[in-house]
Amino acid sequence: MTTPPTAATREALGSTLVRLQRAGADIVVLDADLGKSTTARGFKDAFPDRFFSFGVAEQNMVSAAGGFATTGHVVVASTFAVFAEHAFDQLRMSIAQPRLNVKIVASHGGVSVGEDGASAESVEDYALFSSLVNFVVVVPADVVEAEAIIEAAIAAPGPWYIRTGRPKIPVIYTQGARFTLGKADMLRDGGDVTIVACGLMVGRSLQAAEALAQQGVSARVLNMATIRPLDIAALSTAARETGAIVVAEEHLVHSGLGAMCAQALAQIAPVPMEFVGVQDRYGESGTSDEVLELMGLTAAKVVEAAQRVIARKR
Repeated sequence: MTTPPTAATREALGSTLVRLQRAGADIVVLDADLGKSTTARGFKDAFPDRFFSFGVAEQNMVSAAGGFATTGHVVVASTFAVFAEHAFDQLRMSIAQPRLNVKIVASHGGVSVGEDGASAESVEDYALFSSLVNFVVVVPADVVEAEAIIEAAIAAPGPWYIRTGRPKIPVIYTQGARFTLGKADMLRDGGDVTIVACGLMVGRSLQAAEALAQQGVSARVLNMATIRPLDIAALSTAARETGAIVVAEEHLVHSGLGAMCAQALAQIAPVPMEFVGVQDRYGESGTSDEVLELMGLTAAKVVEAAQRVIARKR
C-alpha cells in the first residue's frame, strides 16, 4: 500500500492568492508578522504593493481590513488562529456588523500546533467566529480542499473565517476537487453509524471507518468542512439512515461542530451521539502527534465512540 502524500492546509494560502490575483481578482493581503508561517508571504513576493504588514497588532490589522474592504477590495487578513481571537471586538464591529468583504485565514489552528504549547493552541476559534452574525466558517480537510475553499471565499461576498493547520496531514482529495459552501461531502457511505468530521479529523475518521469495517461495522463519513452554514439536510439524512452519529473535531466539544450538530439534530432527528474532540481543557507542548494522542484525537478513539453510540441505538 502506497503511503498517501501529505501537506499542511496552510500551504494553500499564498500560492492560491497569487494565482487568483493574476487571474483578475482584486485582492489586498494584510499580515500580522506571521506571513512566512501562514504562507501569505508568497503573495507579498508577487504583489508587494498589495501586501501590508501590521506587526504584532491583530486588532489594528482587522480594523484596517474593514477599511480596505469599504474601498471595494477583497481583503485577506492572515495570522495564527489563536491570535485572530485577540481582535474579537474589531471583528464584530468593523467586519461582521457591516458585513464587509474580509476573509480571515488563520493558520496553526487547533492543538496540532504541538511544540508551540497551550498558549498558541486555539481550541475555541471557530466557536467564536460562528458566534458572529454574517460570518461563514470553514475548516478544510486537506490542502486541496483548502485551495478550493480559498478560491470560493475570494469569489463570494461577505466575511469568512478559514482555519488552516500547521502539520502535514494526508491528502484526501485529488487536485482540482471543488468545494460547495454549506454542503457536506460524503467520503464513505455506510448504514450503521455516521462519523461527521472536519479538518485533520476527517482523515482520522476515514481510518476509523476502515477499522470498523474490519469489525463488520458499516460507517458513513461526512466531511463537514462548512461549520457555518451547517448542512442540516445531510445531518438529518444521516441520522435517519444510520441512527447514530459521532462528531470528530480538533476543537472544544462543548462549543464546536459537535455542539452545533447536536442542536440541529435535537430539533429534527434526535439520535444517539458521541463526541471526539477537546474535552474542556487546554493543550500542552509536544509534537503534533503526541498532543493529538494526549487529547484523544485519534482514529482509535473514533472507533471507540462509534462502538459506544451503536450500542445505544434503539
